[in-house]
Amino acid sequence: MEKTDIVSMTYEELENYVTEVLQEKRFRAKQIYEWLHVKLAGDFDQMTNLSKALREKLKAACRIPEMTIVDLLVSEIDGTRKYLFQLEDGSVIESVLMKYKHGNSVCISSQVGCRMGCRFCASTLGGLERQMSAGEMLRQVYEIQKESGERVSNVVMMGTGEPLDNYDQAVRFLRMISDEKGLNISQRNLTLSTCGLVPQIYRLADEKLAITLAISLHASNDETRREMMPVAKTYAIQEILDACRYHYEKNGRRITFEYSLARGVNDSPQAADALGRLLEGFMWHVNLIPINPVKERSFVQSDGESVVKFKNMLEKYGGNVTIRREMGRDIQAACGQLRRRYMDKSGKKEV
Repeated sequence: MEKTDIVSMTYEELENYVTEVLQEKRFRAKQIYEWLHVKLAGDFDQMTNLSKALREKLKAACRIPEMTIVDLLVSEIDGTRKYLFQLEDGSVIESVLMKYKHGNSVCISSQVGCRMGCRFCASTLGGLERQMSAGEMLRQVYEIQKESGERVSNVVMMGTGEPLDNYDQAVRFLRMISDEKGLNISQRNLTLSTCGLVPQIYRLADEKLAITLAISLHASNDETRREMMPVAKTYAIQEILDACRYHYEKNGRRITFEYSLARGVNDSPQAADALGRLLEGFMWHVNLIPINPVKERSFVQSDGESVVKFKNMLEKYGGNVTIRREMGRDIQAACGQLRRRYMDKSGKKEV
């Protein structure tokens, strides 16, 4: 019989499980939840204020998703830490710890692999292997906080995978990481990035989460976007923007649009002008991202002068425009690169 992923249980679910299934006193749920989500225990034997009998009962019926560090790279440039975790089924995923003046930010993966097929991203080269549980998402943050010895204050769902393609577990993660009984990270410090799955954006808006929604746009017209992102064949830019307006109306949170600049593809002044006109009427922030070079892909990073020109043109339309600071470039901190290298070296085949 498959053991229950206890880390993915909400506090209320754990209370019910402890009283109804394990036939234990209700206060035990509070103790267990604190061990899992505050003290960040990775093993039931660490739960020293539980009786040995209860710990054995938990070991027999439940599991804490394994999250083993198989590689850790530390940037000499900015201290960024890139983790390659192995999961209990042998799958490998990446997570990143980025250190800023305003606090420590962790970028987590939401799927093992990705099926979105974006043509500038290494994460999608092997396709989707499987979905991840909320517990596996949480454990990335927990293990990074334990290994680094530093408090995590911000979490971005921008690693491998499309969070809205794993909708239920992604939303469960967001609610649990911000639970006051756990790490209690403010929802305002949580960001979910999506390539634009329109029905799920509407659904997410109705969840009434105070998170930041980030849209991977990367083009100012559908033709260019289709060249870069297969999902654009299903959802037009205007459909995505309509969903974003609905999200803003429901939550009042400014939308972030991510725009990866590829030389000669989407970085012209004309493209910046078209993007600005597209976003008129929005309360928006555009994050310009010099595209990360991926050996299996043909896209080339825009030069610095083109990036600045694009930014200056876009700012005329009244929104906020930033150029993403490249973190951990010397350790392959871009999504999917470390995992890809590991798979190649180990001879493992991706699905």
